[in-house]
Amino acid sequence: MEEGEEITNAEDQKVVEISLKDLARKLEEFAKARDWEKYHSPRNLLLAMVGEVGELSEIFQWRGEVDKGLPNWEESDKEHLAEELSDVLLYLVRLADVCGVDLGDAATRKIVKNAIKYPPKAS
Repeated sequence: MEEGEEITNAEDQKVVEISLKDLARKLEEFAKARDWEKYHSPRNLLLAMVGEVGELSEIFQWRGEVDKGLPNWEESDKEHLAEELSDVLLYLVRLADVCGVDLGDAATRKIVKNAIKYPPKAS
């Protein structure tokens, strides 16, 4: 499958597969088209992302523990969650790009580092 190609999932909803690099490029184009690059300093992007993390936290604030998959949540609550998660992701991707960090590579290296630091328990 080609990057950016639409696929259909089990619920017949269109899903687009996209890489972190493609997201970064789309966010850069979005900012350029609106002349927002001057506002996208690392500090400003970080603070904006922290604000979005706060909004994400509010969704869970008074719910206590929730089951994996959120089976008892209304669809509107799941949609709100998806929007806030997306906001955090988009700011993170933009921040990494502005800082010159290849987020996919950095995350992959971190997983390897964590695997060494925290080996699986022997059975």
